Amino acid sequence: MEHTSEIVAEGKFIADTTYLDRTRKYTELAIEGIKIDYYDIKNRVVHEVKKSDKIEQAHLAQVKYYLYILHKNGIEYPSAIIEYPKLKQRELIEWNDSYVETSQKWELEIEKIVGTEYCPALIKKNICKNCSYFELCYINEI
Repeated sequence: MEHTSEIVAEGKFIADTTYLDRTRKYTELAIEGIKIDYYDIKNRVVHEVKKSDKIEQAHLAQVKYYLYILHKNGIEYPSAIIEYPKLKQRELIEWNDSYVETSQKWELEIEKIVGTEYCPALIKKNICKNCSYFELCYINEI
C-alpha cells in the first residue's frame, strides 16, 4: 500500500531534498518483507527519515523491527537514527537484545490475526487518517 501513498511520497521527497547525498552514500535494502531506504553498510546504521514526530512510538517500533531483522540475518549490533528534518532533531537507537523477544511477539500477533477466518473489528483512531493503509482497513467504512 505504501507505494501508492501520498504521505509516503511526501516523506520520501523530504528525505531526498534534505539529505541530497543520501542515495549516493547509502544502500536501499529489501530483506524478509521489509525495505530500508537508507542503510549504511559499513557502520551498520539504518537511517529513517520522518516528516514529523507525532507518532514517535510507531517510529521506534519500526526501526526496532528493522534492527531485529538485520540481527536475525547476521548483522551484529545494528543501530538506527531516526531523523526529523523539519524539527532538526535526531534520535539514535542502539541495538538491544530485548528487540528479539519484542519483535517475535509482534510476529506471533500478526500471524494470529492473519490466520483467523475473519478480520478483527476496526479500531478507529485519529492517526488512521494519515496512514498509508487507511483504505485497506476502512474499505467497508468509506
